[in-house]
Amino acid sequence: MKTEISNSLQGTLAVGANLIDATLDRLLPSADQYPFSIHRAMRHSVFAGGKRLRPILCMETARMIANKDGQAPTGVEELGSVLEMLHTYSLVHDDLPALDNDDLRRGKPTCHKAFGEATAILAGDALQTFSYETLSKLRCPADARVRIIEEIARGTGTVDGMIGGQVVDLESERIEPSAEVLEYIHRSKTGALITASLVSGGLYAGGTDVDVTRLRNFGRSCGLAFQIVDDVLDITQTSEQLGKTAGKDTASEKTTWPSLFGIDASIARAEELVKNGCAELDPYGARSQTLKDLAWFLIERKK
Repeated sequence: MKTEISNSLQGTLAVGANLIDATLDRLLPSADQYPFSIHRAMRHSVFAGGKRLRPILCMETARMIANKDGQAPTGVEELGSVLEMLHTYSLVHDDLPALDNDDLRRGKPTCHKAFGEATAILAGDALQTFSYETLSKLRCPADARVRIIEEIARGTGTVDGMIGGQVVDLESERIEPSAEVLEYIHRSKTGALITASLVSGGLYAGGTDVDVTRLRNFGRSCGLAFQIVDDVLDITQTSEQLGKTAGKDTASEKTTWPSLFGIDASIARAEELVKNGCAELDPYGARSQTLKDLAWFLIERKK
């Protein structure tokens, strides 16, 4: 396991986050667009911070698959921005009193605390619907656009997707699910959108079915590893460090990876998953290195 983030990776993360922020600012309705409250609520949550990992994974995948002098395909940042909108919508809804009931997200008041519960629900809805409006205009061939929409819809849906994982997570509170159920929750609630980010980036760049299979395997491994580490951070970091309320899993009596297997075994499992996932990218040679570095970053982060 690496212990330091290279200057190159730091640059990739910084440049990618800045590009996504600028694209989101361009795409989203302005705070002065009527009706004001909903657009201000959307922007409050989208621009509250965040590492922009999913869009960066998407853009770097497109860069790797396109293999054109290290340049990402034109317009892929709009696809990346869609993924950030969808991720943010899920956070807005997760934080609501009916779900995780949290007051803090990315170091700032959650949407329902800042704008009220009704507006927060609608802000999440609006981010989701605006995402699909943006997807319909992607600058890629029509067949790729349809496959991307299908991939993202499935990754955020009820069958092995984000919403399905959230449902099983809620139903598993205050009981002890099996390791198999816990893995389903993690792969669906968190891993599915990470996988969709990678696969959609590959499709945007013209990836083949073989590319898609490799990216899907890479995403499934790294997405699960990401959530295992998230479970560990929830009990080892403070709220100030995380930018969200620490200890929520323990307070709600959720079964987590470390509660079942312990912290050391959880970290070891995450490392094993990333190692296996990175092996899927070996056929791409040196141009896969940034994605591999990002995969290790997913489990070495402290928040």
